[in-house]
Amino acid sequence: MTMSDAAAPYLTDLFGLHGRTALITGGSSGIGHAIAQALGRAGAHITIAARRQYDLDQALTRLRGHGVNATAVSADMADPDDVTRLCATVPDVDILVTSAANNIRHPMGDLTEADYDQTMAVNLTAPYRLGQHHAPRMAHRGWGRIINIGSQQTHRAFGDSGAYGVSKAAIGGLSRSQAEAWSRRGVTANTIIPGFVLTPLTQAAQSIPGRVEALAARTAVGRNGHPEDFAGIAVYLASNAAAYVTGQTICVDGGFSIS
Repeated sequence: MTMSDAAAPYLTDLFGLHGRTALITGGSSGIGHAIAQALGRAGAHITIAARRQYDLDQALTRLRGHGVNATAVSADMADPDDVTRLCATVPDVDILVTSAANNIRHPMGDLTEADYDQTMAVNLTAPYRLGQHHAPRMAHRGWGRIINIGSQQTHRAFGDSGAYGVSKAAIGGLSRSQAEAWSRRGVTANTIIPGFVLTPLTQAAQSIPGRVEALAARTAVGRNGHPEDFAGIAVYLASNAAAYVTGQTICVDGGFSIS
């Protein structure tokens, strides 16, 4: 047996997700879709949730083109009834990824109550409720992974953070509270902190002349992020390799946060 032959089963045991199931909200595009593809290609059965059926259908086609075993549920994370229905439709998973978010970034003084309510519903309340449903079931089985997607606004304010910044700061706290509650029973919870990533969620910022270039210049690596930059960290946090990593906020931002 060569060293390469010996490495394959070791890495599969360490990082493979065969036999695991995962639910990814916001899984039809952007970071959520990249994570869905990564977890699926690592062996997990994937369920993606998002609002638009057309986008879900297109995402499923892409996932299945990579050999991923995937299904989809149309659900709006701003609608409490849809969140309840999603929990009933997908009652048990091993891995929960909360990537769905809105990005209302009006100046703080211009925010309406509706802006605030919708932001909190999508960015915080839905992840909280999904965790409250799935974490106890994971704990009962003795194994589970919760991966919440934060933001640079989880630990700093810039660019009209507003209610979005409040919600994303709370996501870091949510992961810590989930870790405190469930880690002793085999369920880890962590937050991934992206930098500026070229996704549909950031299109408004991308349309500002010079904004993309200025943000890239702030990074240590000299570029903005792409959804595929989150594949490796997602597989790691979802795998057996990360059993001792919990309650953490992990920056995947090209060094944006050190500037």
